[in-house]
Amino acid sequence: MFKRIAPAALAAAFLIAPVLPAHADYGKNIVEVASEAGSFETLLAAATAAGLVDTLTGEGPFTVFAPTDEAFAKLPEGTVEALLADTDKLRDILLYHVVAGKVMAADVVELETATTVFGQDVTIDTEDGVKIDGATVVAADIEASNGVIHVIDSVILPKDIVGLAASNENFSTLVAAVTSAGLVEVLQGDGPFTVFAPTNEAFAKLPEGVVAELLKPENKEALQAVLTYHVVPGKVMAADVVELESATTAQGSDLTITVSEEDGVSIDDAKILVTDIPALNGVIHVIDTVVLPQG
Repeated sequence: MFKRIAPAALAAAFLIAPVLPAHADYGKNIVEVASEAGSFETLLAAATAAGLVDTLTGEGPFTVFAPTDEAFAKLPEGTVEALLADTDKLRDILLYHVVAGKVMAADVVELETATTVFGQDVTIDTEDGVKIDGATVVAADIEASNGVIHVIDSVILPKDIVGLAASNENFSTLVAAVTSAGLVEVLQGDGPFTVFAPTNEAFAKLPEGVVAELLKPENKEALQAVLTYHVVPGKVMAADVVELESATTAQGSDLTITVSEEDGVSIDDAKILVTDIPALNGVIHVIDTVVLPQG
């Protein structure tokens, strides 16, 4: 996650951003330490609205990449207010700032990523200081009784469905199709969406020439129909899917859902390979076959 941070760099960070007590009281939990600092009022208000205070005062341990009030102020006008009104999305964003375990700067020297409690990985860059998804760590290793705080200068956001697919080479055909169909902005929208995402191998199973034909501009509507047949409005987790016999897609037709002890869960003729991959605006389930609307 981090490469080693030179002592001089750490000292400079504390001098630049003295937002936390120089001597943290290890008897106080993460929320108490942040509250006493006086620079995390927006973060604490967000944690309260999202129902995460009890979690962050719990046993842990947790590693929190904590955005300051100034970090939240850098968001576009109205963003914080909108998030406070959308507690599900707010909770997801806050959990993207939390890593399970107590991860000190010196302990993570060999790592380039860290899996957040939200479920996506943050990336770590140490070329110029330490950056978490582009946010600069301005103070590190602030210890609390249930973990550690690293202070960052920007709010970081998990990837949306399109960004998540684009970051995975197994979905390059799907991303190309979404782009050709003009659905990128739609699937980057608020949603939430449930996407049954075919892999490159799934597209390769189609008869030769079908993908190339669908990607032609004159077949844009047909491609849109195929892709939206893989999308269900709302966030439908695996535990919900197995309780259903069908689901109405954004295309308008219903997918058939089959649950079998032998074959697992299938959507029409496609088997679900991986479930519950979280995105900022929904969830992805990976399937092994492209499903096609009838009629």
